[in-house]
This record gives sequence, structure tokens and C-alpha cells, in this order.
Amino acid sequence: MNPVKRKQIYKILARAHGNPSTELNFRSNFELLVSVILSAQATDISVNKATSKLYRKANTPQAILNLGLTSLKRHIRTIGLYNTKAQNIIKTCQMLIDLHDGLVPSNRASLEALPGVGRKTANVVLNTAFGEPTIAVDTHIFRVSNRTGLGPGKTVLQVEQKLLKFTPERYLKDAHQLLILHGRYTCTARTPRCPACVIREFCDYQPKTREPG
Repeated sequence: MNPVKRKQIYKILARAHGNPSTELNFRSNFELLVSVILSAQATDISVNKATSKLYRKANTPQAILNLGLTSLKRHIRTIGLYNTKAQNIIKTCQMLIDLHDGLVPSNRASLEALPGVGRKTANVVLNTAFGEPTIAVDTHIFRVSNRTGLGPGKTVLQVEQKLLKFTPERYLKDAHQLLILHGRYTCTARTPRCPACVIREFCDYQPKTREPG
């Protein structure tokens, strides 16, 4: 894909989505971190539903520790893999207190050292909480990048590296959210909504779905 077409795609997506942001509900960097840990293999809707009650009772590392593992599990039991996630969150809270004065660290190495935090989760936190130009490649971004030609690759890391290399600088900070929103609501997995797609004329995806009827 040539730079002119790539820039036009991002320009159109930015115009369509205004100021894009995560659909996870949070009011602090710590709440964001916990929500992103919970969101692995879960929908943002299910995470928001669980955390709306959890954060009213406990929304700091110490408060989560005071709540305890058993009670934490009860709050997040509707989310997939909740047992493992609860254990990771408890361990993460302890590490935040012991190593980071209860604050969420702003560097990749420290984030990825936390239980339940991998590269993708770290990228989300770095981008959303600290404004770093990172791209957390999830299933939506992987699909959109390969279909459109914005950053084709066979692995998540390949896609991430290509997007970081070729995304115009002015759109790099918001690229993560722009591509997620486009993949979630337009460039869907089974039946992409090509007729309603604002970037269809610049997209490499073939065959495009047609207007019904």
C-alpha cells in the first residue's frame, strides 16, 4: 500500500470517529489496568458490567487486597477465566504496592513484569493511560490490517511492527483505537459491512460484500 492511500485511510477514519477512546469504563490508571487484564478473551461490555460494581467497593491496589481473592472472584465470575485473572490481579496489586508505591508504572518492562500483563495489555495501558504511540494488536486490528493492507502480517508481532513503521506520525497515537472501532463495527469478521465502509475505495480487501438485494 502506498503512503498516499494509507494517509487517506487514517484521515477518513479519524474524521469518522472524532476522538477515539477505549470502550472500557475507567477513572484511573489502576482501573484501566485491571479492566484490560480482565478483557482478555472477554468483551468490553462484560468487563464494564463486572467492574461497575467492583470499583465502587475497591478501586486501588490496597483496596483490592483488602477485598480478598474470594470476594474478588465473586465480582468477576461472569468473565471468562475469572479464577486465573483474579489470582493475577491480587499478585499485581501486591507488586504495585511493593515496587511502585501503588502506582501503575509507565514503562513496558515494569508493566510486562506484572502477572496477567503481556505485550498487548502493556501496549493498551501505555497508549491509553500515558499517550504512548503504541498499537495493541487484537483480533480486530489483526483482521483490519490484513484486509485493508495497512499492515499485513502472519503474526500479531509482524502486524504491530508494520503498523508502527508505516502509520503516518500524526495518526500513530490514535491508530490503535481507530482500527479497533473500525474492526468492531464495520470490518467485522464474518460479514464485513463493505457497502457502509467509509474507506472501501482505498481498501485492498477482495471480494467485498455487496449491498443486500
